[in-house]
Amino acid sequence: MSTEISRRLFTVHDYHKMVHAGILREGDRVELIRGEIVTMSPIGTKHNGAVLRALNTLLRFVGDRALVGCQGSIRLDEYDEPQPDIYLLRPRSDFYASGHAGPSDLFLIVEMADSSLKYDQTVKMELYAETGVPEYWISDVEHECLFAYSEPTRSGYRTMRTLQRGDTITPELLPECVIPVDVLLP
Repeated sequence: MSTEISRRLFTVHDYHKMVHAGILREGDRVELIRGEIVTMSPIGTKHNGAVLRALNTLLRFVGDRALVGCQGSIRLDEYDEPQPDIYLLRPRSDFYASGHAGPSDLFLIVEMADSSLKYDQTVKMELYAETGVPEYWISDVEHECLFAYSEPTRSGYRTMRTLQRGDTITPELLPECVIPVDVLLP
């Protein structure tokens, strides 16, 4: 007799109940991906420096056209609530205090990848595309380049560009914000 093994997937509501019950703590480095609680890599100094540099510079470039978030939760659907390194949101007067931002609130997501490049280019990229995140950038900290994905479909992004130091990039939904790629690299 064979036994079929199945997984119990958690919803975002289950995930938040675990925090309220003390099973997970607010400071735990975890995120909900495809119904599974995934432990994120510890933040190293190079990664942390790249995030802080990009965050502080992006604030100046976008001004009040977007809200710039850092390592907070984005609710993509019932089973996915990642915590991207940086994200740009449509401005809202309550600053999303009444509920997590979702795909329709996003201009773009930026992940700083030092040890997570493969994961960011596969699992995260597929998830962001299929849930309709308009634009996804990955800063490859080790190789000092930026991968920019746009035009999401259910099966991935239609467009992928690789940018280097000295290049500029303009978020598709914020055409007045021309950003030097250097600010997104270590």
